[in-house]
Amino acid sequence: MITEETRRQVDDILIEGFEIEPELLEPGAHLADDLGLDSLDGVDLVVALEKRFGCRIEEAEARSMRVLQDIYDSVARHTRASLST
Repeated sequence: MITEETRRQVDDILIEGFEIEPELLEPGAHLADDLGLDSLDGVDLVVALEKRFGCRIEEAEARSMRVLQDIYDSVARHTRASLST
């Protein structure tokens, strides 16, 4: 499960880096249809997430992210994994 602080950091990346309106950031928001992100934005988003959270998101995992909750879940998995090592 993602912490509020981690969720806020993900949301901040989207607000600051992609100029997404905060009220659009709901877990079920579709990255393309609701937030207007295209494939190039997706690459930039993955890079920003990797930098912020110090993790490596594999290409297959990145391609499977369709809604904001997918991003939250991925970051939660990676932050838990880094805490357990």
